[in-house]
Amino acid sequence: LSILLLSLGLGTTLTFASSHWLLAWMGLEISTLAIIPLMSQHHHPRAVEATTKYFITQAAAAALVLFASTTNAWITGQWDINFDLHFFPASMLTMALALKMGLAPVHFWLPEVLQGLDLTTGLILSTWQKLAPFILMCQIMPVNSSLITFLGVTSTLVGGWGGLNQTQLRKILAYSSIAHLGWMILVMQFNQQLALLALIIYIPMTFSTFMIFKTNSSTTVNTLAASWAKTPALTAITPMILLSLGGLPPLSGFMPKWMILQELTKQDIPLTASIAALSALLSLYFYLRVSYAMTLTISPNNLNATTPWRLQTTASTLPLAISATISAMLLPLAPATL
Repeated sequence: LSILLLSLGLGTTLTFASSHWLLAWMGLEISTLAIIPLMSQHHHPRAVEATTKYFITQAAAAALVLFASTTNAWITGQWDINFDLHFFPASMLTMALALKMGLAPVHFWLPEVLQGLDLTTGLILSTWQKLAPFILMCQIMPVNSSLITFLGVTSTLVGGWGGLNQTQLRKILAYSSIAHLGWMILVMQFNQQLALLALIIYIPMTFSTFMIFKTNSSTTVNTLAASWAKTPALTAITPMILLSLGGLPPLSGFMPKWMILQELTKQDIPLTASIAALSALLSLYFYLRVSYAMTLTISPNNLNATTPWRLQTTASTLPLAISATISAMLLPLAPATL
């Protein structure tokens, strides 16, 4: 386990530190190969299927990254990341990194893969595994403006529409991840720092959500209804974290959305900003639905789920406490980030 986790860290760090396209590609490959045993460690058919899907998509994306960077080296004659890319390889690279991160319209693997994993590996997949392609995407900006805007708008809309009809928490979190990445991509072509800020705030919010579901050992919206009997304090805090993911003031999740909308308006694309803001309403609906199921449903009711044992938890709750505080109370620091 420690070898796999260290390789996971090494792959991402290698991509961060590299200024050569081949090294960046190697980092992406190492982190993909390191998470695959973690994903299939429970020998469950769903987990194995999810691992296979993940491996195939990531291998295709990595091959595309390699092909695009080689093409770029062939056209421009150099391998440096910081050097301006040629238009054609840049578009190809953007699509490859979008496939790596799971941006719409190449998002179809993400909900399926996340649904087959346990919550801890799912957490790694939806936070840590997004970092390396995200940083690469930041480094090649600004590329093809219309392609980036298309990716961003489609992702926010798909992330909103897709999650509406879901009852599986992991799929809801996957669609939430797609929507958030869409917001980051939209602003990335104008201001990389803002995109990074959105990612930095997205990570503790997602971490808290996954840890809450892990503490309640629930994977469907139904099983959440029994959580008030197990962890009353946590159940009271959860709607705040979920609404922070939805981007309501005065919670931390409002800060990146606010700044991103402000930046888009400054860049004189109000239509895109309006579509993004309206798609946030769609996401807000399913966060509200989860918090409703958790805090306002009276249990005992006729649940279709087995009630979990109410045992004293042995897991450490400190990380969850810290991330919950971060995802609820960071908004007053907004002027400092500017």
